[in-house]
Amino acid sequence: MRTDFQTEQLTDPAVAEADGILRKCVHCGFCTATCPTYVMLGDELDSPRGRVYLIKNMLEGGAAPDERTVRHIDRCLSCLSCMTTCPSGVDYMHLLDGARARIEEQYRRPLAERWLRALLAYVLPRPGLFRLALQGARLAKPFAALAPGRLRAMLAMAPDKLPAASDLDRPQVHPAQSERRMRVAMLTGCAQQVLDPDINAATIRLLTRLGCDVVVARDAGCCGALTHHMGRESEAMASIRANVAAWTAELDGAGLDAVVINASGCGTTVKDYGHILAGDPNWADAAKRISELALDITELLQRLEMPASKMAQPVKVAYHAACSLQHGQKIVTAPKQLLEQAGFEVMAVPEGHLCCGSAGTYNLLQPELAGRLLERKAGNIRSLSPDVVAAGNIGCMVQLGSGLDIPVVHTVELLDWATGGPKPAGL
Repeated sequence: MRTDFQTEQLTDPAVAEADGILRKCVHCGFCTATCPTYVMLGDELDSPRGRVYLIKNMLEGGAAPDERTVRHIDRCLSCLSCMTTCPSGVDYMHLLDGARARIEEQYRRPLAERWLRALLAYVLPRPGLFRLALQGARLAKPFAALAPGRLRAMLAMAPDKLPAASDLDRPQVHPAQSERRMRVAMLTGCAQQVLDPDINAATIRLLTRLGCDVVVARDAGCCGALTHHMGRESEAMASIRANVAAWTAELDGAGLDAVVINASGCGTTVKDYGHILAGDPNWADAAKRISELALDITELLQRLEMPASKMAQPVKVAYHAACSLQHGQKIVTAPKQLLEQAGFEVMAVPEGHLCCGSAGTYNLLQPELAGRLLERKAGNIRSLSPDVVAAGNIGCMVQLGSGLDIPVVHTVELLDWATGGPKPAGL
C-alpha cells in the first residue's frame, strides 16, 4: 500500500510504525473471508482491509477522526483472525492499537458513551469494586428489560450467584507439593478472580502438584489489556508498569522461570509488554524480560509433562479456541493435545476461527453484534452435543455461558480434575 505521510509526520514514532505496517498491505482481501464483522455485515469498511484504509486516511490527514471512522473501528473485535489469514504479515494488532489511542485522544464521543467507557475502564480492573458493582447488578437484574440497550446487556450478563473471594489470590507463595522443578509467577487477573476464582485455584493445585512454586506477586494486578484496547493509554501504562515492576522484583529476588497466565486475553497483552514499552528507556529492558517469560498455562503444562489421567470414563469436550489464544498467541494444538492426553474426547467447534463476541468489553459496548456472534457460535457448539465446553479465556466463558445450557469450564479445570483434582463446580 502506498502512503503519503509528510516528513514531519514521520518524526512521530507512532506514525512511523503505522507507516511501516500500512506499506505491507497488498489489498489482497484474504482477511475479509475470516473477519467476523465482514462475514456478518458484508460492508467493506467493517473488514480489516477497509479499516486499514480508514486508519491510513485518518493518520495521513492529521485531523480529528470523524464519526464514520470511529464507528467502523469500534466495530472491530480485535480478534486478530485477519493476522492469521494475512499472507503479507500486516501487523494489524499494533496498527489498530495506535488508531484507538488516536481516537481516544482526539475524538469526543457522546456523553452517555463517554460515561459508559469511563465506568468500565475504572470498575473492571479493580476486583473489589467490580465485585460491588456485580452485587448491585444482581439486584437490578429483574428490571433489565426496562434499561436502555447497553445497560440492559450489562445487567443481563451479571451472574445470578457470585462466588466468594478466594484467599489464594492474595500475595503469597504456594509451595510445590512434589520435588520443586520451577518457580513461576501467576497473573491472578481482575475480572476472572471475581467471576470464577476456581480457575486460579485449579491452576495453583495443578502446578504445585507438578512441582512448581506458584508466586502471587505483591502489587501485580490488571494486565492492562482492557484499557489498552479502549485506547486509554495512561491507565493501561500504569497497569503494565505495575506488573513489570512486581514481577521484576521476583525475578531479581528469588528468581522466576515463567510468568504463567490462564486468561488468554491477558496473555496476549503481557506477551506484548516488550513492544508496548519499547520506546520507554526506563522500562524497555524490564518489559522485554517479562514478555519473554510469559506463557499461557497450556504452554507451561506441555513443558512440565502431565501425569497419567485418572478419568474413570470419557467426557465429550467441545473445545472453544479463544481468539486471543489461537490468533493472538498462535497457540492452536496445545490445549487440545493436553485434553486428549488427559482422556477427554475432544471435538473442535465448527467455524472455530470466528469470535464468540466477547472480545474484552465488546459484548458490553456492541451488544447487538456480539449477540449475533454468540448465537452463531452457540449453534455450532450445540451441533456437537458435547458434555462440556472448554475454553482458555474468562471473557469467552462468560459470553458462552450466557447463550448455552451446556456447562462451560476452563481447560485447566478439566486437566486438574483428570489428574487428581476435584470435579469442576460447573459440572
